[in-house]
Amino acid sequence: MPARRILIVEDDPMVALDLEEIVLGIADGPAHVALAASVREAQRALAGPAFDAALLDIDVLDGKTFDLAAALRERGTPIAFVSGSRPEELPAALRTVPFLPKPYDPAEIERTLRAKLAPPR
Repeated sequence: MPARRILIVEDDPMVALDLEEIVLGIADGPAHVALAASVREAQRALAGPAFDAALLDIDVLDGKTFDLAAALRERGTPIAFVSGSRPEELPAALRTVPFLPKPYDPAEIERTLRAKLAPPR
């Protein structure tokens, strides 16, 4: 089974490492986590193999991740926002995306990822 690929876009290094630890802790096999602190870094990561899911902060070093979120959704990549912003700030087209407020509950991150990575029935 190929390694699961998860993208985490978070500009706070401690939060990014915490999210990475959660992701690696629930992996049902090999997993690769790509960390990006900016939209630009995340866009570079998208040039590689497809991701199985993505966790996105809204406000990162070089702006908001809304266009990135839309691009990931167009590719069929499941996403969730993990952010200190308010859900009302999301554009209408992204309001159906799961939103986990900071400070987040690690168990909620785990539940959300497990639901996103569940094999189709």
